[in-house]
Amino acid sequence: MAKTFFLPGAGGSADFWRPVATHLGLDGRLLAWPGLGNEPHRPDVNGVDDLVNMVLEGLDEPANIIAQSMGGLVAVKVALAAPEKVRRLVLTVTSGGVPVADLGGSDWRADYYAAYPAAARWIGEAREDLSARLGEIACPTLLLWGDSDPISPVAVGRRLEALLPNGRLQMIQGGDHDLAITHAQDVAKLIARHLGDG
Repeated sequence: MAKTFFLPGAGGSADFWRPVATHLGLDGRLLAWPGLGNEPHRPDVNGVDDLVNMVLEGLDEPANIIAQSMGGLVAVKVALAAPEKVRRLVLTVTSGGVPVADLGGSDWRADYYAAYPAAARWIGEAREDLSARLGEIACPTLLLWGDSDPISPVAVGRRLEALLPNGRLQMIQGGDHDLAITHAQDVAKLIARHLGDG
């Protein structure tokens, strides 16, 4: 089985994906993001591209990448930078490099900084429109969305499905931005099927 990397969102904690990884029975690499959420800062991590480099450094062979929210932007940038190193992608409730505000997404920044006052300020400016390049990502990509997510509404998942040549959107009823925690078993089943295809 290919190695699997689990990328959290702006909460930054490696524990975010643990319930899903446990259901999957996967000994994957659960990454944490320095300086985000309650994670300790590192002087060499000052933006999304530094997180992309963290992932690229660990990719010594083709791997699966499972990513949530802001981690999905990192995953997309990794897949664009090193397509030969990404076997399959799972993007959950992410911007994935498309403009979320244009598609009805609410602004999460004030709530985020209230919850994580010590978090790096650069995360609030991390907006990138990669729409024109998403067609370059050829690997099979599972898009997991909840129907009750104000931060990354279903319209974002539909836009990504339209732009990714091998993107497939799956909806989880009652899921919101933390659906990988609240619906871990359902999420794990869909991911297992995706990683096992072919």
